[in-house]
Amino acid sequence: MPEVVLYHASGCHLCDRARTTLASLREELDFELKEVDISGDGELEARYRELIPVVEIDGAVAFTYYVQPEPFRRKVRAQARD
Repeated sequence: MPEVVLYHASGCHLCDRARTTLASLREELDFELKEVDISGDGELEARYRELIPVVEIDGAVAFTYYVQPEPFRRKVRAQARD
């Protein structure tokens, strides 16, 4: 099962939108979702602040700013086959 990680921060409306999109996609696709709040973590802030939300699939950055449903479906299905 692919692991999807959402890097987000509080007060980020794009992060809220990404979370909603991922919740909807979980209803049809089998993947594990982990959420990581970067707020207050200097290393994560430096790495992701300008890009959030950031979505990784199995450790590889797949999306920044927006999660596009159809490309997400393709990527998760491809990872599930591997």
